[in-house]
Amino acid sequence: MPEQFKEHRSIYQNEAERDAAVAKLGRKITDVVAHKIGGIKTDDPEYWGLKEVLSDEMVDLANRMKLRKFYTLEEMMQLAPDIEPAHLQELLDQMSWVGILEYDYGDNYSHDAPIEDAPKIKRWRVPYFVPGSAELFNSSKDRVDKNPAVANFFERMTFQPLAGITQMVPPGGDGIGMHVIPVEEAVNFQNEAVDLERISYWLKKYEGHISAGICSCRYSRTKLGEGCADDPDDWCIQVGDMADYTVETGRAHYITADEALDILQKAEDNGFVHQITNIDGETHIFDICNCDVKICNALRTSMLFNTPNLSRSSYTAKVTPEKCVACGLCVESCPAGAVKLGQKLCRADGTQPNYPRAILPDKIRWGKYAWDENYRDTARMSNTWPTGSSPCKAACPAHVPVQAYLQKAKEGKYDEAIELIRTMNPFPAVCGRICNKRCEDACTRGTIDAPVSIDAVKKFVADYDLAQAQHALPKRRVASVKGHFDEKIAIIGAGPAGLSCAYYLALMGYSPVVFEKHEQPGGMMMYGIPTYKLEKDVLQAEVKIIEELGVEIRCGVEVGRDVTLEQLKEQGFAAFYLAIGCQGGRRPGVPGDDAEGTDVAVHYLESSMAAGNPAMSGRVVVVGGGNVAVDCARNAKRRGADIVTMVSLEQRDEMPATNAEIAETLGDDVVVDNGWGPKEVLTDDAGHVSGIVFKRCTRVIDPQTGRFSPLYDEDETKTVECDRIVFAIGQAVEWGGLLNGRSVTFHHGNYPQADELTFQTADPEIFVGGDVLTGPKFVIDAIAEGHYAADSLNRFVQEGASLTIGRDRHNYLAFDKDDLLVDNYDNAGRQEEGMDPEGADRFRDVHRTLTEEQVHAECSRCLSCGASVVDPNKCIGCGICTTRCKFDAIHLYRDHPEMTDMRRAEDKVGGLMGYQLKRAMKIVGNAGSEDAKAMRAKRKEYERTHREFDKTHPYTGNASAETVEETRRREEARKSWGSR
Repeated sequence: MPEQFKEHRSIYQNEAERDAAVAKLGRKITDVVAHKIGGIKTDDPEYWGLKEVLSDEMVDLANRMKLRKFYTLEEMMQLAPDIEPAHLQELLDQMSWVGILEYDYGDNYSHDAPIEDAPKIKRWRVPYFVPGSAELFNSSKDRVDKNPAVANFFERMTFQPLAGITQMVPPGGDGIGMHVIPVEEAVNFQNEAVDLERISYWLKKYEGHISAGICSCRYSRTKLGEGCADDPDDWCIQVGDMADYTVETGRAHYITADEALDILQKAEDNGFVHQITNIDGETHIFDICNCDVKICNALRTSMLFNTPNLSRSSYTAKVTPEKCVACGLCVESCPAGAVKLGQKLCRADGTQPNYPRAILPDKIRWGKYAWDENYRDTARMSNTWPTGSSPCKAACPAHVPVQAYLQKAKEGKYDEAIELIRTMNPFPAVCGRICNKRCEDACTRGTIDAPVSIDAVKKFVADYDLAQAQHALPKRRVASVKGHFDEKIAIIGAGPAGLSCAYYLALMGYSPVVFEKHEQPGGMMMYGIPTYKLEKDVLQAEVKIIEELGVEIRCGVEVGRDVTLEQLKEQGFAAFYLAIGCQGGRRPGVPGDDAEGTDVAVHYLESSMAAGNPAMSGRVVVVGGGNVAVDCARNAKRRGADIVTMVSLEQRDEMPATNAEIAETLGDDVVVDNGWGPKEVLTDDAGHVSGIVFKRCTRVIDPQTGRFSPLYDEDETKTVECDRIVFAIGQAVEWGGLLNGRSVTFHHGNYPQADELTFQTADPEIFVGGDVLTGPKFVIDAIAEGHYAADSLNRFVQEGASLTIGRDRHNYLAFDKDDLLVDNYDNAGRQEEGMDPEGADRFRDVHRTLTEEQVHAECSRCLSCGASVVDPNKCIGCGICTTRCKFDAIHLYRDHPEMTDMRRAEDKVGGLMGYQLKRAMKIVGNAGSEDAKAMRAKRKEYERTHREFDKTHPYTGNASAETVEETRRREEARKSWGSR
């Protein structure tokens, strides 16, 4: 608070008199009907919110003023003749600085005269709580830091006045709160659009008087531990007299219209919703907010209560299915969860699935049973409708938009195709060579003839991009108007998980540092995958792209040996992502398994490639049946081993290695022997391997539990003579000194325990992912985990951010491929890459790349079976989805013009009453509908399970037992704040 403001005198005789005065002021300002009628008690938020920040003199002076009535200084002097004019001016300034008063300079913006020509007469008034003083109490960091209880006050005053009321609000919001205004680009083609629905109209109207300050919702929610990880600065744009007020009271700074447009564009990039104030009618606004649904109190008032009339725009998003390719970008950005992926193809009976619509409050008597306290999470719980969508996207662990990039490649737009891939996978060229192709296994086309060569197309477009001077990358989306974050994040391990995490953090605006103990980055992509499958220049090219985004990779640094986590923390690193992989190998635990001439797969492959795959001879046995065993066996054969035998527990059709890998292994003249497990390693007199004894494996998996539980016939054995043995039967985590002094816990041996959603360990600063968390899996699995972990790290390093609220669960379901009507498709056969004849260098990748003609032909085979589907009852008409679509498939349509009926707040009672009568008639007429029956049943169940809890807690919505308990915890926290 400015030093020139002095402490004011106490004017009340005792605490009871003081309490009564504060309660009187709270009752004047509140919109809570029960409090308006019955008065304010000392445990009500209106009381303790004001008591937290106001002096006696402030309370007294505000009580003399009428609500929302402007007073000039002369009028204030008449209202308070007992206060010296100089002190009165000081008091008005201080109350304005605190936020219990706001001021303007006359009615400057309600006519067409230039602002500069309007009279400059300062006027003060007591505003509503919201939008108003509760928000203004939270519109400056130092004010919130000094009085943290105002954060709870703001939260309560955006909820309590509307609980049980929002279903009565007529279209347009009835002068209550905020109004969604769509992305302007999305309405430019709409001839019906009116000026009030264009941001440019408001910026032009108030040009010269525009400011930007912190978002009160964003900053106050951090104090409740429910922040969204956005930088709160400058997302809130004030216009007109409010701009002057916020600048002069230290809440904001002036910006130009162009700077405002830049902020608005950044907001759209991040999926934030534009909203304007809606309490002064259609001639006047004072704020343009850029709202993140994960924390926004204004969006909450309609979404929590499931009453869209309160805030939605006049527009609804609609999809043109013929153009849509189910990329999912609109789904991931929709703040309301109104759009999800469905199917384009009909069911076998020729019908489309029944996509449910949210029930609106004009269908039935509304209540808590119809609310959704968890709206931020329920909107993100699933990215598809329950009946599912494209199997290829659902099957891919990274959920790459397969259908979308195939369409772009078909059109010859390879740069756009690779950009779409890189939204979910920073290693398309690598995966185009070594992915296990779960998308192809799931491909709908595979039910007709053969799946689309998805991976081969990916390889083509990735190689095309790598050959260009400039690479096509997704747009950075930084939730800070300054365009970057300064918080330091350390990633330990430069494998696919670590590098993917770094890549996505860079796209979020961070400059992460990756520490790698090897001399080159890439992890198992560099040291575990043979060059005849993945030539390292391809990997290095994709790593370079990640570095060009601002990621620093420090090779030759082993954390735990060369530097400790504690030392990194002292250097300013706020969080750590451990993605060190499984760099150790397992031995079978049989006699002689550590004899000279034995090795484990990870070490064998790493040392072979590090040494340039030197020539070898003799007889080699590889124990194991997975892809790593295949790599070891093929490597040994290509290095010149005379006989290579791969022995696995599993039968041929049970082997973990893919069919393609097994086929290529056999093509390299490797002997594959199935159904045997090691019993003993034989050695010669010098202690060197001379052979290995195997015993017959009669079962690998326990049919009752589905777990690995091999059984053996000890009497049936065989001996294989050999000079070298490589055990490829499992990998292990080697921690070294990395976790010394840390509190990470373990299970299944030395695998770290971590939250399934956030990847956070028992040590809050440490997150884990990739093989070190899951055990050995595929590169695409590690990529996905790195991507999702980046979200956690972003949230963790930002003050007060929740690790879970509003988080995309990346939950994709595939539709039933057996229930489809596919009556129109081409007869083209699957295009294959083929292979070049092998030359002298047997460690060169001889797989060809599809030709451009083949790519176009193969992409045409895609059935384009998925499409987005919008629930119009949940859509709020923000238009964010239209900014994501690369296929011109989703647009806004002005089908609810009544939503732009902006009224003055003073007129809301008439609007509420009039609309409630119309709504009551609709409910009577709808009483026999299936929707009404379902909602009545839902209400009865809710009342049965929540009756006792609701007596003491203000809202639970249709929450689960866990959510009820969480609400109980939050309410206890609120009470503690109120007692301060």
